[in-house]
Amino acid sequence: MDNTLLKAAVQTYAKVVKTDREAYEKDLSERRERKAYYQAWTMDRIAHMTEEAFHEYLSKLWAMRIWGNKEYAVGKIIEGNGFPAVRKHLAALLWGGDPIEKRWDVFRGAVKGMGPATMSELLCHTHPEECLLWNRRAHVGLQKLGVQGLPRYDYQLDGKKYRALSDAGIVISAELKKQGLPDTDLLAVDYFIWEELQSDAPLTQMHKKSATGSLAPTAEPDVTENPFIHNDIRDKLAEIGAWLGFSASVEKKVADGSKVDTVWEATIGNMGRVIYVFEVQTKGSIDSLILNLLKSLNNPAVQGVVAVSDAAQIKTIQKHSAGVPGLTDKLKCWDYEQVLQVHEALAQVNEAINGLGLVPQGF
Repeated sequence: MDNTLLKAAVQTYAKVVKTDREAYEKDLSERRERKAYYQAWTMDRIAHMTEEAFHEYLSKLWAMRIWGNKEYAVGKIIEGNGFPAVRKHLAALLWGGDPIEKRWDVFRGAVKGMGPATMSELLCHTHPEECLLWNRRAHVGLQKLGVQGLPRYDYQLDGKKYRALSDAGIVISAELKKQGLPDTDLLAVDYFIWEELQSDAPLTQMHKKSATGSLAPTAEPDVTENPFIHNDIRDKLAEIGAWLGFSASVEKKVADGSKVDTVWEATIGNMGRVIYVFEVQTKGSIDSLILNLLKSLNNPAVQGVVAVSDAAQIKTIQKHSAGVPGLTDKLKCWDYEQVLQVHEALAQVNEAINGLGLVPQGF
């Protein structure tokens, strides 16, 4: 982190706070309310949480603004994991005795449909002195402060990296304290990032290429070694499908002997269902991938199958599948980086539209 940039940004922010004290006090009150609400959910209380309470618990999060129908999104988390498992892992993430690095990795590996933005917001509200709220805007803000090695994609954000990001937030917190601001925990750091470090820095900057054609200085993707990329892509494919109006599921059986990563499904009037199948290939046997996709086509509702992988493996998949009867005309390939970029774009679109409040929340 560039200390000169940090000091200058905090000094400017402190001046803004002094000139618009009313707005700052309003934000301060909101922070206190949010922390009080989430900190009241102790380990024991989470262990006895009802599904109805869980809906309210998640719906209050800023990370849920990308969903117009929050009930649908929360329901999918419950459906995909089972509510007892969600409660168990949520309590361990927020209140467990292991280091945050381990708690983070265990939760990410065990719970489908709750990514780093949701996880970090819950942690920040519950433990604001030590846990950073991480999202696209935090990425932009820390990049403007010269922080190196930022995770470009969610799957790169493991427990070790989250700890490092939180440590960077603690450095910012200390600088806020030097300026005499009344609230300097890591939730206050999030407000500082939103207020001071977003101007002339569009969210697309995190994928922007430099003049040399290389990507901005963030952590490079590692398709084969990262343990979270498969699940991350799988979940994001489901979210893309849901945003496009499909009923989307993960790890679903669509035919005998074929359980696939992601399914998009639509019902056409009284005519029946249309299903699209997605399989994410990070490593392992490509022949097994092709066989699984062939089996899925035994379901007559399956209209198309998509293999999602990196550019090199896609070439191999296309070579191995060429001429396979029943598969050639149905198989499409999608580069995982493009999936991530489409998800990012649709998330911004949904957040912006939902922010208009055109459709009231309710049952």
